[in-house]
Amino acid sequence: MCLRMIIGNIEKIIVGKKYAVSLVAATLACRGHVLIEDVPGVGKTSLVAALAKSVKGSFKRVQFTPDIMPGDITGYSAFSPKTGEFEYRSGAVMSNFVLADEINRTSPKTQSSLLEVMEENQVTVDGTTHPVPAPFMVLATQNPVEYLGTYALPEAQLDRFFIKISLGYPDAKEEGRMLDRFKGKNPMDGLNAVATGEDILAIQKLAENIYADPEINKFIVNVTGYTRDHDDVQLGASPRASMCLFKAAQAWALYSGRDYVVPDDVIEMTPHVLGHRILMKQEAHIKKIGVNDVLTDALKRAIADIA
Repeated sequence: MCLRMIIGNIEKIIVGKKYAVSLVAATLACRGHVLIEDVPGVGKTSLVAALAKSVKGSFKRVQFTPDIMPGDITGYSAFSPKTGEFEYRSGAVMSNFVLADEINRTSPKTQSSLLEVMEENQVTVDGTTHPVPAPFMVLATQNPVEYLGTYALPEAQLDRFFIKISLGYPDAKEEGRMLDRFKGKNPMDGLNAVATGEDILAIQKLAENIYADPEINKFIVNVTGYTRDHDDVQLGASPRASMCLFKAAQAWALYSGRDYVVPDDVIEMTPHVLGHRILMKQEAHIKKIGVNDVLTDALKRAIADIA
């Protein structure tokens, strides 16, 4: 399967993180966007670069800093002396893969420039709409341990990200393998594409057609509904979250080699799809109750309903 070829290719660069890589590939299969939150130096940027090289297409990396302007992202209109008219100059989003590196270091105005394109695969500049290439994917990184000079992503923008993942530190064996792999020439230099944009579009079509029983729909609605009713939750999962969880379950079923969704697909994807969409009450932090506790409870209650 093309998805597994992409995952195997990325693993030539990213050591010991197959599960995280698989989640990113599954997100690609359902036209989603990824937020990677982790400490510096664990391979966030390398993962995105390896994905972009694994799929033949265009790739642009933007280092988000306070001086980055919305026009750098969406593009802008510039006057052309030759034609005597204003012409569109494309921005970073006119690419198949866009890496928004350290997205929380730029201003909220620039962050919000990604809202339209992440939802509608288009940008509007001076009243004119410009579609982005297909396939299209935004992968953003942020560092959770530095707060000076950063701007936290608002809930509306977090909700645009299909999943949020972390890579974490490798264990000693994996880190040793990484040192062996990178002790000579950087393996990224020799990484070749194993799929085309047309392959990805075909995978996305396959994922859309994965069968899900009506009971799966009910299971998903119950899970997200319980997050809204939980006593320790201030803001529960939105209807968009339910749709994303459904699509994620389809993609995980495809990755698992099935043409139908089972409850385990929903359970597998729930923390990655819903975790960043839930806002806890202040009292919950005092009681040491976290998002994962809420999701565990919601899944238990939803499983009991279908048992």
